[in-house]
Amino acid sequence: MRTRARRAGAGEDSDWILDGSKMWITNGSIADVAIVWAQTEGGIRGFVVPTDSPGFSASVVKHKMSLRASITSELVLEGVRLPASAVLGDVTGLKGPLSCLNEARYGIVWGSLGAARDSLGTALSYAGDREQFGKPISGFQMTQNKLAQMSVELTNGMLLALHLGRRKDLGTLRPEQVSMGKLNNVTKSIEIAREARTILGANGISLEYPVIRHMNNLESVLTYEGTPEMHTLVVGQALTGIAAFR
Repeated sequence: MRTRARRAGAGEDSDWILDGSKMWITNGSIADVAIVWAQTEGGIRGFVVPTDSPGFSASVVKHKMSLRASITSELVLEGVRLPASAVLGDVTGLKGPLSCLNEARYGIVWGSLGAARDSLGTALSYAGDREQFGKPISGFQMTQNKLAQMSVELTNGMLLALHLGRRKDLGTLRPEQVSMGKLNNVTKSIEIAREARTILGANGISLEYPVIRHMNNLESVLTYEGTPEMHTLVVGQALTGIAAFR
């Protein structure tokens, strides 16, 4: 939030000048429009920024080992001039960007489970095909323990996501409940992917199977749209009424 916007003149109809930068912006280098939140004298405001505006540039973030299929960019704004109409109306302060984040976090509650489900399904199929000591490794107690525990955690996550979805449909879903869902489901999905990897053995690190890709991607999901520490404190504040962020 170090990006700043200032009026080019004194009137309400005067242009805005934006200076600053944004990091880790998905599709930033191929988008036609960027939504930029910036500090102003009147608080945080959102701006619709055409990416062909003079002073706007975007460069691709390279050398990623996670979410490699996603185009990620750094945006730089150097004296970008925008008309007064470029400001998003009726939203001032963090309410605007945080409402967007809440929607994204809710999507992650479900999306992380997709990676977990695929990892478990792959492990179950592999364990049924891979034979050792004369029988499939799915026939061994420790392998079945892994599969059973992964299934329990996946089912718990699905039930939590379903409950949150029903509250969302009713319009009663609260931000701290979304934080709980994001915190639990991503954490458990990573654990499921890691456990599935052990069942595949050395094949678990091969891109012939999807598990290592899910593991790497979930490492990014763990910290984007709010780190686990942040969501823990959001839930803690909801429980105690005391903000421990500072």
